[in-house]
Amino acid sequence: MSIKKAYIAGGCFWGMEELFRVRPGILDTEVGYIGGKNEHPTYRNHPGHAEGILLEYDDAITSFKAILDYFFRIHNPTTLNQQGNDMGSSYRSAIFYQDEEEKAIATEMIALVEDSNRWEGKVVTTLEPYTTFWPAEPEHQDYLVRNPNGYTCHFERFETSFLE
Repeated sequence: MSIKKAYIAGGCFWGMEELFRVRPGILDTEVGYIGGKNEHPTYRNHPGHAEGILLEYDDAITSFKAILDYFFRIHNPTTLNQQGNDMGSSYRSAIFYQDEEEKAIATEMIALVEDSNRWEGKVVTTLEPYTTFWPAEPEHQDYLVRNPNGYTCHFERFETSFLE
């Protein structure tokens, strides 16, 4: 087993975490803040940070490309700084790449999604170099497990992969 980590953001972190945590090959999830200006951000103070998710995965079972494929199927990558009712840069669509290989895969996936014409509008997902991932407060971790009727704007919008 080879364990890797991926860092993405696509709106409210609760819904992203809930959908990813049950995917094959995903070993662990953690919600937090990434890509912003301050150290030790909090829910009330995270300027410039996205509500992100850390995915720990077994790359013998899933891949970074497969993770991004699912990512583009569960949130709208064409709405700038918005998912559902959530608005602001905290809710941007972003991929935080850790190396040039991840950046190349992310660039390829964005082009594939754009060329598919499944979404109305242009993909606005940003590619941002990985910075520090700051875990969110305990009450935000596994939120929808503990609050099954809690708010989410994430769902599978497309059953079929962009890779097919």
